[in-house]
Amino acid sequence: MLLCIDIGNTNIVIGVYRGEELLGHWRVATVHDRMADEYAMLLLQFFSHSGYDPAALQGVAIASVVPPLTRTFIELSETHLRQTPLVVDAGVRTGVRIRYDNPREVGADRVANAAATYRIYGGPACVVDFGTATTFDAISAEGDYLGGAIAPGIFIAAEALFTRTAKLPRIDLTRPPRAIGSNTVQSMQSGILFGYVGLVEGMVARFREELGPDMRVIGTGGLAEVIARETTVIKVVDPWLTLKGLRMIYEMNR
Repeated sequence: MLLCIDIGNTNIVIGVYRGEELLGHWRVATVHDRMADEYAMLLLQFFSHSGYDPAALQGVAIASVVPPLTRTFIELSETHLRQTPLVVDAGVRTGVRIRYDNPREVGADRVANAAATYRIYGGPACVVDFGTATTFDAISAEGDYLGGAIAPGIFIAAEALFTRTAKLPRIDLTRPPRAIGSNTVQSMQSGILFGYVGLVEGMVARFREELGPDMRVIGTGGLAEVIARETTVIKVVDPWLTLKGLRMIYEMNR
């Protein structure tokens, strides 16, 4: 079995693979000061509950955009799982040529997404990842990572309205009955949900102008399904795209 760990600013997504089959997956909150032993206890509880034997692990692959937790999960892997993890960084073979001005600035999750997207869906493609930030990544017809765009994530925008205004409440991000809200909560839901749909449609149109009419759009991340239901521009929703890319990159480096 292979353990894949995607460490994001808000959530850590964990998946266990047997070959190409995703056996199980979990999502936990990112806690920057949690110790390796604490994360290990969570992970081993997940394994026990699902009936997986940690001794059957043959490898660990990590993508992280939180440097302090990268070291934490390396320690977890080495101490509790007896595995030296593959950490996706500039020295790892990914199968992706990065055309960014400074390739080291590209997050490991975005590289994993690009690797999986090209091998599964081909190019040109645009990956829209709804995480702490909403990112748009461009993959060429040849599989090169060309760059992208970064916008504040949906939850960041919603929280900013609550914390930076005196009278607006914290809300659930559910679909309002109509675009024209009849109360404050509905108005906020409309502005955030439909506003982000407009953002996605506008950015996808601009990417298509540069990548060509054959560009495919793949949505991933926690809110991809919610946004995809409101627009026709996202053709595929792949919630485990980053884990798939991690598995592929691990196989390239065996």
